[in-house]
Amino acid sequence: MKRKLPSLSSDQAAAEFVATADLTAYNLTPLRPIHFEFAAKEARVNMRLPGELLAAVKTAANKAGVPYQRFIRRALEDAISR
Repeated sequence: MKRKLPSLSSDQAAAEFVATADLTAYNLTPLRPIHFEFAAKEARVNMRLPGELLAAVKTAANKAGVPYQRFIRRALEDAISR
């Protein structure tokens, strides 16, 4: 049986753990990918949406664990990358 990941209190503790631990011995299934956003957001878009659509977007963003504007930005990025 694989071990649970320890609770780490700082970025430094996490870096030390990753540098020294054999991660194959740990259960990594609860982890999920995180997108880091480094590009500056210098342009603004204003749009009018039906209230029901915005509510659905906010619900989906909440389930994904991200702010709704970031959720919309990711949806746009996914749409143009296809």
